[in-house]
Amino acid sequence: MSTPSINTGTGYQGYREPQRGDSDEVLVRTSKGTACGEYLRRYWQPVALTSEVTDVPRLIRVMGEDLVLFCDKSGRYGLVHRQCPHRRASMEFGVCESRGIRCCYHGWLFDINGEILEIPGQPPKNVELVKKQTSLGAYPVHEYRGLIFAYLGPIEEIPEFPVYDTLEIENQTLVPYRADYQCNWLQVLDAILDPIHTSFLHSRMSRAQFSEGMGEIGELLFYEREMSFLGVSIRRVDDHIWVRINELVLPNYTQAGAAFSADGTQPIYYGRTAFSRWVVPIDDENTTAFAWAIFGDRADPEEYNTPEGPELIEQGERMDRSYDERQRFPGDAEAVEGMGRIADQKLEHLVPSDKGIIQYRQRLRQLCRNLENGKSPAQVQNFWKNPVPTYGGDTVLHIPPSADDDSRFLLEIGQRVMQIQFEAESKTGAERDHTVIEALIKLETEYH
Repeated sequence: MSTPSINTGTGYQGYREPQRGDSDEVLVRTSKGTACGEYLRRYWQPVALTSEVTDVPRLIRVMGEDLVLFCDKSGRYGLVHRQCPHRRASMEFGVCESRGIRCCYHGWLFDINGEILEIPGQPPKNVELVKKQTSLGAYPVHEYRGLIFAYLGPIEEIPEFPVYDTLEIENQTLVPYRADYQCNWLQVLDAILDPIHTSFLHSRMSRAQFSEGMGEIGELLFYEREMSFLGVSIRRVDDHIWVRINELVLPNYTQAGAAFSADGTQPIYYGRTAFSRWVVPIDDENTTAFAWAIFGDRADPEEYNTPEGPELIEQGERMDRSYDERQRFPGDAEAVEGMGRIADQKLEHLVPSDKGIIQYRQRLRQLCRNLENGKSPAQVQNFWKNPVPTYGGDTVLHIPPSADDDSRFLLEIGQRVMQIQFEAESKTGAERDHTVIEALIKLETEYH
């Protein structure tokens, strides 16, 4: 049999091109004592859904730490180290009482702050001495709208709990959910600053997972601000221009526009986010997105508030599917988990549409280095009072095509929409809404 004729001058570089390479070690490692792990611990992080906490303790894992979350019988939440300081029994088998949690092994009782309240069967003098010498490791906990948050950093640096404006809008429904990913946190988070992936993964590659208009590619804008990064896509959809904003607030809070209610065919004046989520490392190879799916007039319609609705909003498809379904209709989970448990960023070939990812990673590395050198990272409250102004959302303006309707024109409209929102940043609530909407309608009328 003769050897097939193959042009060896181009292509066929499988032997020379590496399949695996090095990861960005500074950013992907998040256990205690690592640069990025210490940075993330300076912020409040969600660790569970409120509904997951019952009358028995819950074993959880966050940034490589095994912890026990509980609610005592007086309604207080606690988050403590897994092992009891006495004989290292696991507190996951402890008993929730009115004043804290009691170890199942020898009955030591601990308050939610880790202080020892009782040591049964010991002389009083010994009890007082042990109380002074040790405690159960504990972290501050805050419950907010169905999510349990914890601060895992040095207690003397604990920040104010941030409240974002989109979570305080009236007449909307916030549905808490979690989405688990079997990969490193960075590759899950990166997607929010990659607006162009929506046009392909969620629209052109298998089926339209969200609205049809998202298949349009359009133009991109990126903004790097004091505490956030914005990736803006500007699409032409028939007689409308659709400006969609994806947002990442440092260090790992993300927002985006509606998944289903916006398709670029109907005017929308200052639509807000349809999901708000934190991308939280469980360990270096597992991640959980703790979030709310948001339903209402300025987010996604209430008709999508179904058991599978949050999953569809989160990643375009249901999470629990057969391998065949995942291959035929991949969503975000398939894209990011397919990179491997820890992606090898050093082999990436980044292009201009990855500008937001490049900017965020550079800033994150610098913030991690600053912390190692003794400089604590800024909090959103250093710049804004609660509720903190945010930007994730949609605006669709009725601006028909014209002779000069090209990429520069789309970018000009996108920049003007963003400037309108930036100029109203200091306002809150109804005043900010009115100012932005009035300016958007005025902008639209300039082209009629």
